[in-house]
Amino acid sequence: QVTSFQGVAVRSLSTSSPHDHPEHGRLVYKGNLAKTVLGVKFFSYSTSIFNLFMMPYIMLKSGIGVESLLVQAAFYGLIGVFTFVTPVTLHILTKGYVIRLYYKDDMDTYTAITYNAILAEKATVFHQKDVKIPDITKMFTTFYAKTKSMLVNPTLFPNPQDYNHLMGYDKSSFFKFEELEEVKEAD
Repeated sequence: QVTSFQGVAVRSLSTSSPHDHPEHGRLVYKGNLAKTVLGVKFFSYSTSIFNLFMMPYIMLKSGIGVESLLVQAAFYGLIGVFTFVTPVTLHILTKGYVIRLYYKDDMDTYTAITYNAILAEKATVFHQKDVKIPDITKMFTTFYAKTKSMLVNPTLFPNPQDYNHLMGYDKSSFFKFEELEEVKEAD
């Protein structure tokens, strides 16, 4: 495979697919909101840091230090909500959003890549048997991997069988005739 990189020929000797990861396996899912989630969280964090650095300047110039205690509490409360609560809420809502999902066939394991609190990618490895589907549909949860909630969009799986295997839909839930007879014999 020969590709051009800014006018320079680059030869790739890799025999694996560009969607394979040597450690995690085959790429089976890629979230389309990954850049949006990262951008919103980065914007929220940056405005919070800006608020923290500008707070002393605002307090000195506005004269808020000489107002009543009630006005001070309201002012600091409002700034605190935007400075601390918004980024924490955004993190709680988006921490389970899967940006990439890899699958290793030989071990039947998945690796979900999500963003952690400091905007770095975090890998969560789990087996297919660890996947639990919530009994009640939850807003930001498609499934639980062990105890961690994960959010994926089923329509973004290029191969629907990968989604079916992840969720356990490919396993037959019907009794086989032999299993039914064994239950009758046990009674």
